[in-house]
Amino acid sequence: MEKTNFEKIEAAEKRKALIGKVVTYFFLSLWGLIVLFPFYWMILTSIKSYGSYNAEYVPKFFTLTPTLQNYSDAFTEVSLGRYFFNTIIFTVLTTAAMVVIITLAAFAFARLKFKGKNLVFTLFLSLMMIPNELVIITNFVTITNMDLRNSFMGLILPSITSVFYIYLLKENFEQIPEELYKAAKVDGTSDFKYLIRVMIPICQPTIVTITILKVIECWNSYVWPRLITDDETYYLVSNGIQEIRENGFGRENIPAMMAAVVVISLPLIILFLVFRKKIMAGVSRGGTKG
Repeated sequence: MEKTNFEKIEAAEKRKALIGKVVTYFFLSLWGLIVLFPFYWMILTSIKSYGSYNAEYVPKFFTLTPTLQNYSDAFTEVSLGRYFFNTIIFTVLTTAAMVVIITLAAFAFARLKFKGKNLVFTLFLSLMMIPNELVIITNFVTITNMDLRNSFMGLILPSITSVFYIYLLKENFEQIPEELYKAAKVDGTSDFKYLIRVMIPICQPTIVTITILKVIECWNSYVWPRLITDDETYYLVSNGIQEIRENGFGRENIPAMMAAVVVISLPLIILFLVFRKKIMAGVSRGGTKG
């Protein structure tokens, strides 16, 4: 009799677990559809012809006559290719410079000993409390006084460091046992060589994550490039999309506008899909200490 009751209890628990899983996956699927629908609508609109799109009094959720003409128009009617090239230059140079700077800074705060280190780091972290608007104003005045407006140097300089990324990488460096550092110093290893051969390989997931997040940040950068450049020669893709939207081409030809947005969004989507595991690993490692 006891065995039968135990089996009933076990069966009831299994049913509860199954119902819980069904409900959980249902809401996750529903949320996934809500999140992905704008991307679907963007792609759908981009493959509709100009005539068929304007003929739809009620928007349709599919099309039987897809076309790629909008993608051709997006590159020929506006300087989308130049925007892409400018963004690639800005992203590569900014990300490379930032990774070098934050790695050296994080190593200094994590391993080197000097007077006032804790005070300096505390003051450094306090910079995160300053509103971004104030930083932008200060950077704008500085770059203008240096006569660097409408130049890649003016775009890049204010973005080559990050207090948050330094803090994140410092926390990772501090997870590496200090005994390794002391042993390396006994063997005559320089600080720079220890950083390159030991600390960077161990913290590679976090560095990769920071690099990817910085690439995404640079690719989506809008306010600063819009503020510091008024010459189309230095426009990035985010500014280019705004120009497309504001001029007659973007307002009248919505399918071509969506085609341009798809082209600009695609690199970031591919980047995330390829490195999603490294991003998750880096974020989880950065949130664990000890």
